Amino acid sequence: MDFLSIVADVGFPIASSLAGGFFVFLTLRFILDGVLSSIKTQRGFVQGLDSRVKTMNNEVIRIDTKISKAFDLKLDLDRVARADGQKDARKD
Repeated sequence: MDFLSIVADVGFPIASSLAGGFFVFLTLRFILDGVLSSIKTQRGFVQGLDSRVKTMNNEVIRIDTKISKAFDLKLDLDRVARADGQKDARKD
């Protein structure tokens, strides 16, 4: 169906509002596709930073354990237990 047959069937105001609605739909879809790609990029950054934080936490616990043992200090077992069970996030 072409635009003129739609205008003849439903009238000009309804046909023009349908065309305007379709234009708004295309515009919103274009904008949201751009936003979605930006969100995916930011999600990748956040996941990378989260991985670094987990690695740093593991390293701090390891250094704390070594220092406590070297100076014969009492190890904070609660902190070690909280970090236990978390997998190492390094990729090397």
